[in-house]
Parts: sequence; structure tokens; C-alpha cells
Amino acid sequence: MKLSAPIYSLKRKARLLARQKKIPLHTALDHVAGEEGFSAWSLLATRMSAIRPAGKLFAQLRPGDLVLVGARPGHGKTLLSLELAVEAMKAGHRSVFFSLDYAERHVSSSFQAIGADRTQFGSLFEFDSSDAISAGYIMEKLGSAPRGTLAVVDYLQLLDQKRDKPELMIQIPALKAFARDRGLIIVFISQIDRAYDPARKPCPDLADVRLPNPLDLSLFNKTCFLNNGEVQFRAAG
Repeated sequence: MKLSAPIYSLKRKARLLARQKKIPLHTALDHVAGEEGFSAWSLLATRMSAIRPAGKLFAQLRPGDLVLVGARPGHGKTLLSLELAVEAMKAGHRSVFFSLDYAERHVSSSFQAIGADRTQFGSLFEFDSSDAISAGYIMEKLGSAPRGTLAVVDYLQLLDQKRDKPELMIQIPALKAFARDRGLIIVFISQIDRAYDPARKPCPDLADVRLPNPLDLSLFNKTCFLNNGEVQFRAAG
């Protein structure tokens, strides 16, 4: 069954409805699901999970990978990154979501949006929204993480926003070496420049990544870009 819009758009519609009607988000999600022909959002999310790209993408990731997931706001990059974390946990691996942007409530609603039950993963999932998040902080937190752990960093451009944090060209190579040495997968959510024009190409690419400060993007050995339901995955080499 094909949806009238990508799931990230339907979630955004539900959030807007919840604010307008002053109703709980889960009620708004169920209402939107009803418009799509499902009796509940959980059923819609479960059905769509079988055709969403996260499972196929996760199968192409390997310990030591540095992955960049980029899209303009509202096009599903955070949901896809969380889905990758869920796929890792389904495989028995630990996942950590480091966020300088999201609050705990946002992650909880995102689990709901993708049809995943956060409680089923228990201690396999950890959410961290410390203002101290940086390469050094992440490496300290993951110092004893087992091989195969998947970490999401939300998001790349905020890592060196504060002047007391090292610049990206120091932090990202350090995290790349750390991921390789420890056998971890690190997924970076990334902003896309506003100059990106979807009329010229269906998905953004590395040339469209917003870089307030210099960074060698070849440090990322795998990339995934999204736009309007289109997903493009590339592996270096």
C-alpha cells in the first residue's frame, strides 16, 4: 500500500495537527494513519518498515565506518539515522544517540514515528544530550563500547559551534581513527546548504553539505542523502 506522502511528511503533519487541535501526538499520529487507510499509526509504521531503506543500508555498514546522512530539514535524516540505530539493536548491538539538537521527548516521539518500541531494547539504547558532546566526549563515552556499536551524532555542524570545542578538522579524523580501532560505526547527521536545488538533482550530495568551517568530507567512507522520499547511498572506493 503506497502512502500519500513519505513517512517523515506524515509525522510532520501529525505534529502540526497535535499543536493545532491541542491533542496528544499519539492521537494525531493515529488520525493521520486513519487518513492513509490504517486503523493505527503503529500498523502504518510496521507496514512501512518493511519497505523503508534502513534495513538494506544497515546491511552495507561495517565496523569502522564513518557515515554521513544528509538532507534539508524535514526530509527524514534523523528518522533514518534512528532506524539505523534500531537495526543495529535488532542485530544485538548497542546504539548511542548523541544529540546537540534533540531533547529526550523528541527521540521518544521519533521511536513512535518509525513504529519501534524503545523499551524492548532496554540497555542496548542510550540517549545523550550533554552540551559537552564533542569528539573527546564521544570517545570517552564509547571507550568500553563493544565492537559493532552504532553511534549517531546529531549533528555534524554543531560539534565545533562553540569556541571551546576543537575544529571539525581535528575532531572528525580523531573519531575516524577511534571508530576504526574500536570497530564502531559512527553515523553523522548533516545539514545541507540552502542553495541546494532539487530541480537540478533529485538528491543532494557531498558538494551540498553545509560547512561553516573547513572539513575534508572524504573522511566519510559512506554517505546517504535524502530528498522528498528519494534515498541515495554511496560507499567510497
